[in-house]
Amino acid sequence: MVSLEMSDRKKIGLGLTGFGVFFSFLGIIFFFDKGLIAMGNILFMSGVALTIGLRSCIQFFMKPSNFKGTVSFGLGFLLVIIGWPVIGMMAEAYGFIVLFSGFWPTLAVFLQKVPIIGWLFQQPFVRSFIERFRGKRVPV
Repeated sequence: MVSLEMSDRKKIGLGLTGFGVFFSFLGIIFFFDKGLIAMGNILFMSGVALTIGLRSCIQFFMKPSNFKGTVSFGLGFLLVIIGWPVIGMMAEAYGFIVLFSGFWPTLAVFLQKVPIIGWLFQQPFVRSFIERFRGKRVPV
């Protein structure tokens, strides 16, 4: 049987990732406050690096298939830092979607098993939409 224990490094990484998403959300709620969004980006990236490891993180972002997403996310981060948070967040959102598009099918399968929202994801029109994108890219 596989143990689901997590190391302290991974726990801290998940916490930092969660705080990064939270601060980015607060930055958007407070009319695109560039300080909160920048702090959220830094926490999110450091959380991802701690969760999956620095080497895996660098390999993931430097893969040729993820180049567009990496450049877009980095450019969006730079735009947020220099004071254009709305345009920067749009660039980051595009980069996030491109980078993590391989994980969407896995997330959809997980959501189908959740008791309350699983019913929505098992509807024929949602299921056909999900099936269209399954298996196009392999994450990490």
